[in-house]
Amino acid sequence: MSGRPRTTSFAEGNKQQNCPVMGAMKIISKDGSKVTTVVATPGQGPDRPQEVSYTDTKIIGNGSFGVVFQAKLCDTGELVAIKKVLQDKRFKNRELQIMRRLEHCNIVKLKYFFYSSGEKKDEVYLNLVLEYIPETVYKVARHYAKNKLTIPINYIRIYMYQLFRSLAYIHSLGICHRDIKPQNLLLNPETAVLKLCDFGSAKQLLDGEPNVSYICSRYYRAPELIFGAINYTTKIDVWSAGCVLAELLLGQPIFPGDSGVDQLVEIIKVLGTPTREQIKEMNPNYTEFKFPQIKSHPWQKVFRTRTPPEAIALVSRLLEYTPGTRITPMQACAHPFFNELREGSKYLPNGREFPPLFNFTEQELAIQPSLNLILRPRNQNEAASKAGQSSSGSMEGGSGSSGNGGAGSSSGSGGVGGSGGGASASSAGDASNLAQQSCSGAAGGSAGAGVGSDDMAAASGGDANTCQPSAATSSMG
Repeated sequence: MSGRPRTTSFAEGNKQQNCPVMGAMKIISKDGSKVTTVVATPGQGPDRPQEVSYTDTKIIGNGSFGVVFQAKLCDTGELVAIKKVLQDKRFKNRELQIMRRLEHCNIVKLKYFFYSSGEKKDEVYLNLVLEYIPETVYKVARHYAKNKLTIPINYIRIYMYQLFRSLAYIHSLGICHRDIKPQNLLLNPETAVLKLCDFGSAKQLLDGEPNVSYICSRYYRAPELIFGAINYTTKIDVWSAGCVLAELLLGQPIFPGDSGVDQLVEIIKVLGTPTREQIKEMNPNYTEFKFPQIKSHPWQKVFRTRTPPEAIALVSRLLEYTPGTRITPMQACAHPFFNELREGSKYLPNGREFPPLFNFTEQELAIQPSLNLILRPRNQNEAASKAGQSSSGSMEGGSGSSGNGGAGSSSGSGGVGGSGGGASASSAGDASNLAQQSCSGAAGGSAGAGVGSDDMAAASGGDANTCQPSAATSSMG
């Protein structure tokens, strides 16, 4: 959990709010168990307070932010986690405001929230009632490391893919998590469902509004934060996700610095000394600073010999000094490293079926539409194309525009096609494999297949024309 609760107002400076509504808390004994009843507001939807009863309360975590309890809802028997944080009555709680906006299968769900009194006079606590998920990626990774085992690569694929989906979603809302690390990735070890949690450091980033640079846990801090940048972007989350991926592949943190300066040293050992231009992109105030000149360490030598080349290639596109050259979370989802999830077996190593990976919402498909044909498995693209053909065929007196029912449909340059016409039904299946092709192949075929070449090149690891890392991917996720 984050080191401290965020109680500054949400996207409104320091605007004061009305005092939170305090509900009466009733505690009774029933069948030998203590039952607590509170007046709580649902996490999503209208503000309609209702009585919620829970029992079997026990502490499962604490820190400077407050305390986390596990409890069981009396009505449903469902286990929940209750995060209790001290509330500054003068301001809105940023974590609450953000969580009420979020609804995604890879983000922990806020079920209710309520306020309670503290022991001191005028002391108020905010209680966030969250779905309970038993494990974290940190605990699972530590278990493998202690037993000198490596995490099966398909588990790494599934965990990271879900993380990137969650980041693509929050970044599309302008929200930066600012504390991505294995401890904040909740995990159901049986189903492999991953959910991003702890939005105590999260913030909606606004152009021109400065942000604190001392944010994010040390091992996962982007270099621009170490350089003291205050105008950073959501790409700091992308760097952190790259650190998580590298850690799962290595079995230990890739940049284990003992301090802020030492953290930068660890990064330089791998990436080499940043150029003056790279430093300028991270923080212009440091361009005259003298750094020892160290050559970059080849990525292939950083990882074990059996590490899939696609995994190493993805890490190299995430851990870039220049924030603008890091790929977006949705481009990461389209990377060849995850093709196995789209095209291979649909079963986990434990025999269970994959968790939902491709149940994209319209909002997700609108983030970077030129990637949609790659993101969805071939059978989904074929079904979407057929739906588009059926819709087009049923229209009377059509004017020649393609159907509007699926990923294969586009009108001019405004649809999925990105640059050029819409993808035909015959190209829909082929487009899902474009990310595997060579740079020249992707450059030659992407426009005709209706896939934007810049997005395609970023997903496959380079520029469509030069096979060099693309600098055309600087848009915030």
